[in-house]
Amino acid sequence: MNSKKYNDIYPWIAVALLWVVALLNYMDRQMLSTMREAMAMDIAELESAANFGRLMAIFLWIYGLVSPFAGAVADRISRKWLIIGSLCVWSSVTLLMGWSTSFTQIYWLRALMGVSEALYIPASLSLIADFHTGKARSFAVGIHMTGLYMGQAIGGFGATIAAMFSWQETFHWLGVIGIAYAVVLAFLLKDRKTDRAAGAVPEVPAGEKIPVLKGFAMIFSNIAFWVVLFYFASSSLPGWATKNWLPTLFADSTGIPMSSAGPVSTITIAFSSFIGVMIGGPLSDRWVRRNLKGRIYTSAIGLGLMIPALLLLGLGHGMTAAVAAGLFFGIGYGMFDTNNMPILCQFVPSRLRATAYGIMNMVGVFAGAFCTEVLGKWADGGNLGSGFAVLAAVIAVALLIQLSVLRPKTDNME
Repeated sequence: MNSKKYNDIYPWIAVALLWVVALLNYMDRQMLSTMREAMAMDIAELESAANFGRLMAIFLWIYGLVSPFAGAVADRISRKWLIIGSLCVWSSVTLLMGWSTSFTQIYWLRALMGVSEALYIPASLSLIADFHTGKARSFAVGIHMTGLYMGQAIGGFGATIAAMFSWQETFHWLGVIGIAYAVVLAFLLKDRKTDRAAGAVPEVPAGEKIPVLKGFAMIFSNIAFWVVLFYFASSSLPGWATKNWLPTLFADSTGIPMSSAGPVSTITIAFSSFIGVMIGGPLSDRWVRRNLKGRIYTSAIGLGLMIPALLLLGLGHGMTAAVAAGLFFGIGYGMFDTNNMPILCQFVPSRLRATAYGIMNMVGVFAGAFCTEVLGKWADGGNLGSGFAVLAAVIAVALLIQLSVLRPKTDNME
């Protein structure tokens, strides 16, 4: 293959390489949500749903706190090596979790995982957005997001694998696989070399790095970014709720054991989210050619689907209602998720996108951490389903603000 043809297809090779990292990213974090019962046999503190909520939440608090700084770093150093380093660290943490013997050890390892995984998403999404500046940006971002969904789905088998072997061995193998793939990535992944300054920010001379504090100030002075930030954070509430508590909700509403409820719930969401990406990515890429609000409208359709799905998840009973609600939620979430970075590209210049997405991650994850802890207390009181239903109202408010305020003037702010 000649070099020109290879360079033409490399943007999609990069998406494929990062897809595997995204899978490992979510698989490593998701496994824990279904392995509570197996781990509680060795770590008694995990018998409490409130303690389990704390364990899930510490990851989110640390992940969120580090995210803006992770984005700022990704805008200033090699994103390739930042991605590889992040993968190595969280895989090593996963490996060590298999040797943990106390709640305290698991707690602090989850905190460290939050630091390492926070470095990945802003770097990978900004790299993909730089590679795909043409007609397929939403689709490329969406394909990458399906790696997250697949990792979430496979993570749902944590209880099943732990029942076949042990939870310790499960963590060991996940860690080894991640470290090995980091070595592969070192040889195959490239950084996108581009003049990110071209016309983006007139007050900054071309080629110079924007100082960190000035970058934050420029982002926060952008009113459109505040709107994007609000609807992203609002939608993160049910997003994290399903990641951390849907297996428990499925088990409660259907009466099946966690070893079955985990795979059913995560596969339902992952499969339907994949469908949402396949619909929302191409639809957004086509719609934006005719109307600059096309990406916003596509995202809004996704949010609209999530509202009745959350009501049915929270108030419905039985396997049919649970699976139907999960399918609608996943399709809506996929359409929303695949358009977040492309919408951000309409309002934030290229040299600040990783930083901006890091801020979005922080606010979204903090909202998710709060929601995770609250739902843990509601679960102990038998009200987990009501919590999911309440989230539908939050999404409705976010949808109205998104449609009424966001008015892009370009599809790619440079």
